[in-house]
Amino acid sequence: MSDVSREPTAHPRRRHVVGSDEPTPKEREYLEVIYYLAARQEPVIAARLARWMGVQPPTVTHVLHQLEEKKGLIARDARGEISLTEHGFALAEAMVRRHRILERFLVDVMGMPWNLIHEEAVRLEHALSPTMEEYIEAKVNNSTTCPHGNPIPGKAQGYEGSIRLDQAPIGVPYTIRRIVEEAEEDTDLIRYLQSNGLVPGATFIISDASPAYGVTLQHEQQSITVSPEIAILLWGE
Repeated sequence: MSDVSREPTAHPRRRHVVGSDEPTPKEREYLEVIYYLAARQEPVIAARLARWMGVQPPTVTHVLHQLEEKKGLIARDARGEISLTEHGFALAEAMVRRHRILERFLVDVMGMPWNLIHEEAVRLEHALSPTMEEYIEAKVNNSTTCPHGNPIPGKAQGYEGSIRLDQAPIGVPYTIRRIVEEAEEDTDLIRYLQSNGLVPGATFIISDASPAYGVTLQHEQQSITVSPEIAILLWGE
């Protein structure tokens, strides 16, 4: 009887190990943020990334070096502005698409509260197979945005809502179209917005506004005043 040893075959349930050429979870997070800023036509610079990520500039510099020099996913020009390479863009867009489809599924199909969906989508998106993604997408096939109103790549032309709430005129109807991506990670804030009806599709009359105290919104017999810090997170028309 032969005693020849054979190489073990990969078990289908074995966890995927990130290779040296693949972005780590933290690097993927940076790619998503760069994608968001570029899609909103905002300058993408290291200082802006540091504020978003809540880290010190040296941390951002290190991650950007990895993404540029070792993995070829971003490029920087002479002014320090950051852009995604062709490969980096394709990867980031696929991640954003998967994340927003998952959020839509968690709300529309699973009935999950808004304040929980961002973190749950982050946990799920890295383990989602292409087959499962197709099945989940079929459940929310008519959706063009995530529950926060941000566009699903390939299903929407761009961002809706061109007027930020703190810049909207007084005395006219204002319809919320989206909540900026930065807000999604603040679970208490998202819970507050949802519980007060400050969600995409909701229409209010702006009855008062102040740079110091915020914006007062009127809906039927109810009114709510949101702080300047919250007003800059809501876009509509």
